[in-house]
Amino acid sequence: MSSNPPPTRRFDPDRKQRIINAALDVIVEHGVQGTTHRRVATAAGVPLGSMTYHFDGMDDLLRMAFEQVAHSSSSEFVARLAQAQDREEAIEAIVDIIAGNIWSTPRTLLLSYELYAFAARKPELAAIMREWMQASREALGRFFDPLTSRALDALVEGMGIHGSVDQAPLDRHEIEDIVRRICR
Repeated sequence: MSSNPPPTRRFDPDRKQRIINAALDVIVEHGVQGTTHRRVATAAGVPLGSMTYHFDGMDDLLRMAFEQVAHSSSSEFVARLAQAQDREEAIEAIVDIIAGNIWSTPRTLLLSYELYAFAARKPELAAIMREWMQASREALGRFFDPLTSRALDALVEGMGIHGSVDQAPLDRHEIEDIVRRICR
């Protein structure tokens, strides 16, 4: 009879979050189509078996990763608009969001592109995008009517996308002029 104690499980309370963060890194590097359990496990520094322990397959992991991106981006947008006390300050906040790349960092934009494309192929994930848009429109709705809020929401995302590839991006004054035209 062996007196060796049974193996103990390693306590790693952050493992699931580390895997989600690693999945986002892999998506940035390889796209959704190139994201595999093995690549994510390697990037997270976890055994491959951790993938199936924490997630019900790749779609579950991708959903959680994209929910994190959407929540983070939406939170920054909403937080900046929450600082506004009136319509004029809301316009300044929108300009800050666009000109200051509050949500449109290269990484966030790339993840957003991947999320839009993935959600187009997996309609059940489009809810993530709808929730993100709803939060943005509600924040804008404190100062603008529903149609203007919708236009401003699309402008923020569109300007970020265009700015990521435009060789002559608009400056802050041009962005403000466009925002004011929409808000008339």
